[in-house]
Amino acid sequence: MSSFSDLRVLYNLTFRPVRGKNHADRLESFYGNQADAYDSFRKRFLTGREELWHKIGVTQDAVWADMGGGTGFNLQFFGDDIAKLKKVYVVDLASSLLKMADDKIKNNHWTNVETVNADATIWEPAEGLVDVVTFSYSLTMIPDWFTAIDHAYKILKPGGKIGVVDFYISRKFPTGCKKRHGWLTRSFWPAWFSCDNIYPSCDHVPYLSRKFQEVEFIEREDPIPYFPIFWWKMPRFVFIGKKPE
Repeated sequence: MSSFSDLRVLYNLTFRPVRGKNHADRLESFYGNQADAYDSFRKRFLTGREELWHKIGVTQDAVWADMGGGTGFNLQFFGDDIAKLKKVYVVDLASSLLKMADDKIKNNHWTNVETVNADATIWEPAEGLVDVVTFSYSLTMIPDWFTAIDHAYKILKPGGKIGVVDFYISRKFPTGCKKRHGWLTRSFWPAWFSCDNIYPSCDHVPYLSRKFQEVEFIEREDPIPYFPIFWWKMPRFVFIGKKPE
């Protein structure tokens, strides 16, 4: 990726105001001028996606819905196993990102992959129920994220899996074996990310654990590209849960 493209993305992330009367308009305002550079820049920024896909795995004839799937970057993580899936839906409200996904689908001749310009809190799959629902750095950008999780539970088959990878912060007093982040981490990152309408929450993980049977939970801290304090890392998590049968 060129330095010019990096600067263009950084300008959109840092200086360009996000405008719009609704969530779809705001997403398009944010992503419209950087859609073509989205994948290469965020490849270094949004870690853990490939790990999530590999841990979930592919089941023959399964239906998979990637909520907030954007450019379809995650499709590459299926590898040749994508042919085993009955259907893959890439659901997103940002039409400029979905155009990039459509190009990937066309170039790879994937006949079982479909983009859907829709809201993850209300979209209904044609099959009625799906086998897997994923949220890859999209839960923090969905205003009604709790509704999105409830809806994912609704459209999942009994025994189906949900997979989430995203930024997060801990509660002040987390339960179980969860890490406890300090006051500065819990205060600074939500304020910093909110400039781009991204909201790391201390409630995402507890709510997911409450709704689903926890299969795997991983906590990590990774650097943010171009962030001036190089040693200060952003907490992220990978969650895999199962809908009770």
